[in-house]
Amino acid sequence: MTNKRPYILVTNDDGITAKGLRILIDTAKKFGDVLVVAPDAPQSAKSHSITQAIPIKIDKIIEEEGYAEYSTSGTPVDCVKIAIHELSNRKFDLILSGINHGANTSVSVLYSGTMAAAIEGAMHKIKSVGFSVDNHDPSADFKDVIPYMENIISELIKKELPKGVCLNVNFPDVTKVTVKGIVAVKGADGVWGEKFVKANDPHKRNFVWITGALTNNEAGREDTDLYQIEQCYATVTPIKLDFNYINYLDELSNWEFNKL
Repeated sequence: MTNKRPYILVTNDDGITAKGLRILIDTAKKFGDVLVVAPDAPQSAKSHSITQAIPIKIDKIIEEEGYAEYSTSGTPVDCVKIAIHELSNRKFDLILSGINHGANTSVSVLYSGTMAAAIEGAMHKIKSVGFSVDNHDPSADFKDVIPYMENIISELIKKELPKGVCLNVNFPDVTKVTVKGIVAVKGADGVWGEKFVKANDPHKRNFVWITGALTNNEAGREDTDLYQIEQCYATVTPIKLDFNYINYLDELSNWEFNKL
């Protein structure tokens, strides 16, 4: 890898062969030296999970001047950790995750392996962004998002993000609609309503498939990602990892914990 250009890590959760990843790789190459570390199989909805109980397999696919590519048997967060601590002796300037086949709007950020990789990057003080398109078809062509990604990456290289913040970028289904532009909005207040399809395997053992739909608790609110995606806009949302609700500490201190 050369040291003159930005150093970019590219990963995803759909796997090393995903079409969305290939488009993101080609886009990243326009901006810097690229290291790709991605799961060797789909790892969607893995959230921020890591692999501990079993070894993680790492396979080198290609290495050449300014570009290297690896697959691992781990999760998206495993891939980021391995890239940072094992496969590179150079600090990354940028982490790009995606392009995910399926939107990561609203509360989906909590379940998304794509966004977990970006959040992991922010935890390591690396500018990070996750890209997703509202289309789950693994053969879908996302080439129409390239100019928008290029603009976002260009801005991200020039600008700084606050500590612990990454970007979540979602596109409407570009195979059906034309993107009208990009808007900065918050993630909508939503919740997944789980449904369980019950069945029996050939040995009469019970199992279920988890399915369901996202309920938007802020339907019609224009400053949310779900609304703007429906209006054919791409959305960019700053995501901050902070689980501390400081405003409740005084109230919590008044609980009678120590009455024994």
